[in-house]
Amino acid sequence: MPEIRVASEAGACYGVERALRMVEEAAEAREGAVHTLGPLIHNPRVVADLAARGVDAVESPEQAAGDTLLLRTHGTAPDEEARARELCACVLDATCPFVKKVHLAAERLSREGYQVVVVGEAGHPEVEATLPHAPGAVVVGSAEEARALPQARKVGVVVQTTARRALLAEVVEVLLARAEEVRVINTICEATAGHQAAADELAREADVMVVIGGRNSANTTRLSEISAARCPRTHHVEGADELRPTWFEGAAVIGITAGASTPASQIEAVRAEIERLVGE
Repeated sequence: MPEIRVASEAGACYGVERALRMVEEAAEAREGAVHTLGPLIHNPRVVADLAARGVDAVESPEQAAGDTLLLRTHGTAPDEEARARELCACVLDATCPFVKKVHLAAERLSREGYQVVVVGEAGHPEVEATLPHAPGAVVVGSAEEARALPQARKVGVVVQTTARRALLAEVVEVLLARAEEVRVINTICEATAGHQAAADELAREADVMVVIGGRNSANTTRLSEISAARCPRTHHVEGADELRPTWFEGAAVIGITAGASTPASQIEAVRAEIERLVGE
């Protein structure tokens, strides 16, 4: 029977666990409807479970007027938060504390006269929530995009919490050649970096890797990319029901990792199902 290993760092981070705890407490304690502003986390199965319990995701504060509203872990633009506090009976801020640090860093750099560059994925909710904190800020997702920026005297850099350190280094190298002063505030979450390093280490030894998490999750997608670079037989799943027995044929070591929005219960369900499949 193959050895099944779970990465030394995998699964729900502090910010996600905090948000899930907040929504659980709100659902039990609050009178009236409870909503989240957008999906609370990037895990479709968790979001579906919340919806089944009556906690639905809304697209705007107006849709939750008079009710309880939780701000998502990825953060909220200041004007949207202001509307929420004006319209809703109760607003609970589930924004990840590490994302808050990105917002504060962007605000500080902007006040000090830097052209703010957000290194990350354009369109990602965390990035979109960061931009309004620094008027005129731009998103850069590659060294090529950094080269296309107009030259500036002072450039201040913040980073999407789930970005790769290698990407930050590539972008900063380009900016150093294009600006008189570059100030970098490394806002990559330590949990993200730890997850990535642990996945890389495990994938070097595994014959098959299984990465658990939402396909809409940036950090889970990066774990899949990192794993695939070391272990070609890498599979990204959202739940145990997606596993296929043929994936594990001939494998001596099966590795499991999971994104920061993946609860421990989902990891255990996948591990148990793999154990069942390879034991048949």
